[in-house]
Amino acid sequence: MENELSKTWIDKLEILDFAFQPILNIHTGKIFAVEALLRNYQEVGYKSIFSLFDEVYKHRILYTFDIQLRHKALAKFTQIQNHQELKLFYNLDNRLFKMPNFSEGNTEIILQQYNVKKKSICFEISERHEISGDDYFEQTIGHYKNSDYCIAIDDFGVGYSGYKLLYDSTPDIIKIDRFFLGNIEQDLKKQLMVRNITHLAIQLGIKVIAEGVETEAELLTCQRIGCHFVQGYFVQRPTLKTDEILDEYEHIKKIVKDNKRLDNRAYKIKTYIEKIKPLDAASHTSSLIEFFNTNKNTSILPIVHEDMEPLGIIQESTIKEYLYSPFGRSLLLNDSYAKSKLKKLITPCGIADINSDMTNIIELFSNNPESLGIIITKNTRYYGFLSARAIITIMNEQNLLYAKEQNPLTKLPGNSMIENYMAQTMRAEASHLLCYFDLDNFKAFNDVYGFRNGDRVILLFADILKKQLSKEYFIGHIGGDDFFSAISFDKNNEEIYIDSITKIVQKFTEDVKSFYNQTDRESAYIEAKDRDGNMKKFPLLTVSASIVIVKVNKSRKCVQILNAVLSAQKKYAKNEVNHISISSMI
Repeated sequence: MENELSKTWIDKLEILDFAFQPILNIHTGKIFAVEALLRNYQEVGYKSIFSLFDEVYKHRILYTFDIQLRHKALAKFTQIQNHQELKLFYNLDNRLFKMPNFSEGNTEIILQQYNVKKKSICFEISERHEISGDDYFEQTIGHYKNSDYCIAIDDFGVGYSGYKLLYDSTPDIIKIDRFFLGNIEQDLKKQLMVRNITHLAIQLGIKVIAEGVETEAELLTCQRIGCHFVQGYFVQRPTLKTDEILDEYEHIKKIVKDNKRLDNRAYKIKTYIEKIKPLDAASHTSSLIEFFNTNKNTSILPIVHEDMEPLGIIQESTIKEYLYSPFGRSLLLNDSYAKSKLKKLITPCGIADINSDMTNIIELFSNNPESLGIIITKNTRYYGFLSARAIITIMNEQNLLYAKEQNPLTKLPGNSMIENYMAQTMRAEASHLLCYFDLDNFKAFNDVYGFRNGDRVILLFADILKKQLSKEYFIGHIGGDDFFSAISFDKNNEEIYIDSITKIVQKFTEDVKSFYNQTDRESAYIEAKDRDGNMKKFPLLTVSASIVIVKVNKSRKCVQILNAVLSAQKKYAKNEVNHISISSMI
């Protein structure tokens, strides 16, 4: 298209520049894409990017201006090392369709000029301008999606359409807004909401980016929830220098490696993955027919882009009407019909990285009763298929192993799993908070009120731990009235977790009073025999907490030393006013 911009706007374009911010695979630290972010808008007289685009829109040159920006972004994108392996996220103003000179095909011309493949660009769209009630937002998505471009929805969760957007438009990628991710490791409500958004998106075949991540704790929480990618200051701030964009980010690689959960090591999903050869989405449907004719025992066929990024699956059941009737087969094989038909036959399928938490994969599968399985990727490329049968097998094995090692009363992990966790802690390049809990005066209570009420008290404390501590904690039952909890933490927020322990001590001390009769509650003690057989007054039940903070350490401490410190501290905790004793190993 012709450049209809005035010299004033051409001069402004010369000053404007793009910074790039990397988007990484959250499980490996390897780069997946960069987002192009407009810079130098202040230098051309605007307080914000939005005010610049509002001005361009007012002059009715938005589309022409945007086309020139695409030139600029792509020219700089090609300066990034190995850019052929990356996607470029480019932000679109969804008022483009209001412009009188909007026309089709211009992006393809630009891509050809810079020798960039269509698969390498992802148009990022936000609902920022949808308050008018116009449907330009969905029109923009539809236009570029129908032209086979990757579509990402920015600021997901704070827009106007929400889940309706996923239903109507089914984008390729959503970016969860920073609002939901700030301090997510401390906010159970945010964790629940992000988990629900992420799992729904994955079941629809949509990839999820955690955007605006600023701390290690936020990154690890998003990883555990199931997000595919991460972007934010914790990875790298936007940079104008293309040579600062790396293939891999070592600090992220190190974090995710050191924080792989125990479940992942216990269950090697590679053993269960079926290496079904996928079909390129651009293939003729004759290849589809040939596949199912050749593979009689396989009911699904994974479909991928030319770069092996998965699109979904085609189920044999959906094409039976075509396979088993002469008319249907001829329709599938018709050249004018075949190419468009293949994509229409694709069913969305959940996608997870091979390094994903197995617990998360099981949860994903369990939330969708109609799921035939999960597509497994490695560095965003198709790797294989984890069938429903394989996932159920893993679930059964996991339950059997867990049942063997859990405490029979509380169903919490027992000594073997606690020891494994502590050994893992000693190897990890991360700080941890470890805590032993010991119920005070439990034997006296058990003797006076009986072992059944003693069991009820133990179950009360186990329930308090489960409800008060977030999913990121490891919680175990050593045996009897001794418990254990632990969590890895960011260097700046250990006080938050100490506060959580304090609240548990206070809650148990208050709640357990209901197990005593009125007389004992008013007296605040009971009489029972001590270990020497002498009658003695014992205060009401409480709990002592022995906390050891293990800092990121250069020299490794053995588990025996750690156990010794935790045990020795228990008697000091019993004598503290708040029943908590804290030490630190550095």
